[in-house]
Amino acid sequence: MKELYKKCKLCPRNCLVDRTKYLGFCKASDKVKVARSALHYFEEPSISGSNGSGTIFFSNCNLKCCYCQNRKISTNGFGKEVSIERLAEMMLELEESGANNINLVTPTHYVPSIIEGLKLARNKGLSVPIVYNTSGYENIETLKLLDGYIDIYLTDFKYFNNKLGNDLSKCSNYFEVVSKALDEMYRQTNKNIFNKDGLMIKGIIVRCLVLPTKGNDTKKIINYLYKKYQDNIYLSIMNQYTPINYIEDYSFLNETVSEEEYNNVIDYALDLGIKNAYIQEGGTCSESFIPNFDLEGVIKR
Repeated sequence: MKELYKKCKLCPRNCLVDRTKYLGFCKASDKVKVARSALHYFEEPSISGSNGSGTIFFSNCNLKCCYCQNRKISTNGFGKEVSIERLAEMMLELEESGANNINLVTPTHYVPSIIEGLKLARNKGLSVPIVYNTSGYENIETLKLLDGYIDIYLTDFKYFNNKLGNDLSKCSNYFEVVSKALDEMYRQTNKNIFNKDGLMIKGIIVRCLVLPTKGNDTKKIINYLYKKYQDNIYLSIMNQYTPINYIEDYSFLNETVSEEEYNNVIDYALDLGIKNAYIQEGGTCSESFIPNFDLEGVIKR
């Protein structure tokens, strides 16, 4: 597995750099870096439940969205390098704390190490479902490595229009890549299963974040997903976009999503006949929903 870092093509950037010596687009080395490991209560209800989701926030990112609310870790790379053994321990500590699942946030660029960590943790008794929380910008080959290790794919579907993806995430082929990646995620999980408490233990949730003035792009995504998958996947239609830093080049990102625009997207989904979807009520645009990245849970107790 470690060899995969030496000519890296774990994500669609296909940098082919030797991450044991150099850094590619994501700015991650071959050492796992983590910014936070703690219970998180602001995921979808079937993920967080009442006990919380055991989230491990990985540092760095292969997408670099200019509006990212986790910029401190995704772009600036805040975090601490941990061994694979420590990564496994964090998973076990989260389960011991009552976590419903282990939620791997922005994990793509560390997949080989995550697999090794999961093997160790499972050998030591880890039994809760594993959530792969991703931007959706994934290579099929990398996802195939995860087959049998991931129970739930919690994936973004950010853009239908590739120009928007290129402008905001330096990604000219987002739609094509993510639609193919979702096919592989569906192949692996293809059935949504919930326990008696309403917690998802297997399945797919696709997040569609409505960006200010871009509701029509979200509608196109929703239409595509419903025509292809019907109610065999869950959608999460989100209005929580929060402006963090002033973005001069794209002034629309300095506003929040209007209630009218969000409701218009929801009405569109209802008119299509979608039944399996999460929606958000007012007040979700808030920096209080952004975790405090302070290495909580990273350093051994």
